[in-house]
Amino acid sequence: MVKTTVALGAATMALMAAPAMADKWDMPMAYSGSNFHSVTGAEFAKCVTTGTGGDIEIVTHPSGSLFPGAQIKRAIQTGQVQIGERLLSGHQNEDPLFGVDSIPFLVSSFDEHAKLFEIAKPHLEELLATQNLTMVYSVPWPPQGLYFNKEVNSVADMEGVKFRSYNNATSRLAELTGMLPVTVEAAEISQAFATGVAESMVSSGATGYDRKVWESLSHFYEVDAWLPRNYIMVNSDVWNGTSEANQNVIKACGEIAEYAGTWRAKEYTGFTMAGLSAGGMEVGRAGDQLMGDLKAIGETMTAEWLEAAGATGQAIVDAYNAAE
Repeated sequence: MVKTTVALGAATMALMAAPAMADKWDMPMAYSGSNFHSVTGAEFAKCVTTGTGGDIEIVTHPSGSLFPGAQIKRAIQTGQVQIGERLLSGHQNEDPLFGVDSIPFLVSSFDEHAKLFEIAKPHLEELLATQNLTMVYSVPWPPQGLYFNKEVNSVADMEGVKFRSYNNATSRLAELTGMLPVTVEAAEISQAFATGVAESMVSSGATGYDRKVWESLSHFYEVDAWLPRNYIMVNSDVWNGTSEANQNVIKACGEIAEYAGTWRAKEYTGFTMAGLSAGGMEVGRAGDQLMGDLKAIGETMTAEWLEAAGATGQAIVDAYNAAE
């Protein structure tokens, strides 16, 4: 009896001395581990794990390895994962406001885009809150250009080309240019081009470089169509159950990540352009005819977005134009 009591006492003391188990948060991400968004996300995860003293351990899952890109937002909302990264413009069918960063030719530089995001952010946070999501941080992509496997000098040259689409804006762009939209997840880009499932896309130099698209495509045209953003979001129930101290750590790490990710996006732009060229692609500004054709299409798409987004969308665009 004495031995049993001593043993129980020793076990109790050992349990009291042992550190509390970390709360593990899985963080699915759609892009390759080498992509600057994924690198930034991994640093953010490490920052949170360290900053919370191990209370919260965030584990990233890049390349769509846990959930494909299109399923990540839903997985966070429903609590299948605690946190994740998603390109919100891919959900413009849920609400037009999610496509605010993909309005063609409204902004064409990082500085212009920063103004737009600052204006749109409160509206996006309010919308996300209705979907049980809390925004932590957001990082832009570089300006979007056009990839082809042939020379293109006008919209007429795009007729019948199979075009990778990833949101409403890209699908509509395909329709208005006479291309054929094909839905392809980021992780499947290389295979889609190699097998001929897709022959073109609008994306940043970063995506093309990461996926070595020069192995299948020949031309990249800088058109600066828009600068979409990736958003890191937490399930709101999980967020509300997190201590204030740990919430503050997550917010601080998010601010660092947003700054670092934006810096990388800017630096990566020139680097990836050089990388595409070194891979053998023709890289340069689109010609006057092509740009004129695209901007006319952009005006149509902007009008359509404003009609769909209603008063909130109009207020955002008006505020942005007034701030210029």
